Amino acid sequence: MKGSGSIVFLAVFGAGLIMSLILTPLMMVLARATGQIAAPKDDRWHRKETAMLGGVAIFLSMVSVWGLAAWFFGWGGYGEPMLPVVLCGGAMFLLGLGDDIAGMDPQHKLAGQIIVSAVILFFGYSLAWSSYLTVNLFLSLLWLVGITNAFNLLDNMDGLSAGIAAIASAFLCVHIFLDAGETGPSVPLLLLNLAFLGSVLGFLFYNFNPASIFMGDAGSLFIGFMLACQTMAGTASIIRTGFSVHILSVIAIPVLILFVPILDTGFVSLMRRLFRRPISRGGRDHSSHRMVAIGFSEKKAVLVLYLFAAMSGLVTVAIRGLSTWTSLALVAFYLLLVLFFWIYLGKVKVYQEPSLLSGKSAGIVSVILVEITYKRRILEVLLDLFLVTVSYYTSYLLRFEGALGGNFEFFLKSLPVLIACQIFSMYLFGVYKGVWESAGLRDLVGYIKAVTAGTVMAMLIPLFLYRFESFSRAVFVIHWVIMIILVSLSRLSFRLLDEGIRKAKGNGRPALIYGAGVGGQMALKEIETNKEMGLALVGFMDDNSRLHGKNLRGYPVLGGQDKLEEIILRYNIKEIIVSFKEKGEDKKREIIEMCARMGKDIKVSQMKLSLV
Repeated sequence: MKGSGSIVFLAVFGAGLIMSLILTPLMMVLARATGQIAAPKDDRWHRKETAMLGGVAIFLSMVSVWGLAAWFFGWGGYGEPMLPVVLCGGAMFLLGLGDDIAGMDPQHKLAGQIIVSAVILFFGYSLAWSSYLTVNLFLSLLWLVGITNAFNLLDNMDGLSAGIAAIASAFLCVHIFLDAGETGPSVPLLLLNLAFLGSVLGFLFYNFNPASIFMGDAGSLFIGFMLACQTMAGTASIIRTGFSVHILSVIAIPVLILFVPILDTGFVSLMRRLFRRPISRGGRDHSSHRMVAIGFSEKKAVLVLYLFAAMSGLVTVAIRGLSTWTSLALVAFYLLLVLFFWIYLGKVKVYQEPSLLSGKSAGIVSVILVEITYKRRILEVLLDLFLVTVSYYTSYLLRFEGALGGNFEFFLKSLPVLIACQIFSMYLFGVYKGVWESAGLRDLVGYIKAVTAGTVMAMLIPLFLYRFESFSRAVFVIHWVIMIILVSLSRLSFRLLDEGIRKAKGNGRPALIYGAGVGGQMALKEIETNKEMGLALVGFMDDNSRLHGKNLRGYPVLGGQDKLEEIILRYNIKEIIVSFKEKGEDKKREIIEMCARMGKDIKVSQMKLSLV
């Protein structure tokens, strides 16, 4: 390669970015001149007419920059290896463009995707996930078509599909560079990836909320197919360079790089199946839509998904330098985080139809889902089985510094005993009788008791059977700590998310609670749980100066009555709740008189307890 490799790579990326920044506004003009405008629809998210043809800018920018770079550095070495990918990507782009302009039945579009994917497989591109070539062939076809459609489905909110594609491409670029260096056999793939990354980022500048142009199917099918092809080629480079080659690296890296579109597609498909809705039907039921439904702004919803995409990418980078044992633990903890968040999103009501879990539908599917898993809470038991395994496995890793070696045999021997003891203890202490949504401090004490009793039982059995020979007591202590954390977070996850989202939203009329005692805390609970009040608590006021500047249940005690006028003006307070049990009427009267002097229309009420 001519010149310094790093400078060349930056130049290719920069050229793709600049070309896209120039072409995208030109496509906006062309789209409006030719009537290629996306009109608002009931099953679509956007609410204003928006220009299409953004995918044309992405495609032309990438192809032109890649073609010039490959020609300049030597077509035979840098262009020809990637030519099948670019040509098939072009075919997928034309398929999407045809759908944008003339419309196309879903089955015809799917047939076209399969044909294009089969062509790229003919040129030797394939996943190497098994030792059977036929299995790899069908997995590769499924991967190409699945990822292509995943990005198409992900294109449901301003900047979402393009932003996730850019993040995935950036982490793929890191992996390719680490494998190829500046002169390795994967440099042609790296040049293509950098041209692609620059082109997508240039388009994202105009597509991020509020979007002035959409990519259309031409763009979403193209970027999905290109990333599917590039991750397949990137997996091949991992195997060639042979860094810590284990099956987790080969499979996890491409899956995690494209984890968000895979997850969103699987999530939407499952939820639509549960509510007996066609999977192919459009709707406002994607992960991003559900986050908006619980109070996120559109921009914040997209940024949260960006964050998950970035975390997935960081996990892939981390497992490059970790052993198989440690990589498994890292991936397991990340998947737990994802699981709890997406279960929370799954609770958001976006369909009018009753779900299969409501028990109102007949059939074997309903019996299995409702009677066995849902009503009998077997899913909670299965979750705890997973938590015990992950916790105990991680304890061994921490105790023996990431290298299990011969200790793996003792781990396997003692794991069934630990699982039995922990599950029995949780049942004994009533953990499976609790309601996740209302879990609190008292439940937390119960979790600690259950985990402690289960751990002690699991320690006593090896003591009597083997006199604890070759078993580490420190492992059980570490497991006890990790298990308490995992069980507590899993049960409190919904409540923590509820409270975090509620505070982040800040929706409602700004309100103060006067009185930071027990009554004030009761008023706080009512404000947080009763959405009909329409209040967003700013903080507490209290005449006790020792409380000033401190936090109560996450809210500040802002001062006493001498600072009330200042606080009202600073936070534009609309309602004040007096929570005094004694002299509450006098305090309420004083505040009303003060508000009248200020000329502020503020509702002042007093909290009272009544027995019915």
